[in-house]
Amino acid sequence: MAVQEPTFFILTALAERPLHGYGVMQAVGELSAGRLTLRAGTLYAALDRLTDDGLVVVDREEAVDGRLRRYYRLTDHGAAELHAEVERLRANASLAAARLRKAGRLRPAAGGVG
Repeated sequence: MAVQEPTFFILTALAERPLHGYGVMQAVGELSAGRLTLRAGTLYAALDRLTDDGLVVVDREEAVDGRLRRYYRLTDHGAAELHAEVERLRANASLAAARLRKAGRLRPAAGGVG
């Protein structure tokens, strides 16, 4: 299943450890080098959908300054879906690079590899 870029980065943010919503928003910004900024409404709608799909679960809740902070964790199913998406993206990138190389249009990547 191909996933939208925000979903890809949310799952990636949760790949290492559980995070609360604001932590996910920060991680997505960092992982995307600032290209993607999630608003709270967008993030929580996505987390609800990912929870319904079994890709993410609520790991724990804790009260911080009188507010409930919910931590989300990637499930094994979510990790498998993320891995499948990584492989799909790799295959697509390799195909495009090969065609560009064949046409003599592939520019060397940073560091001279390409």
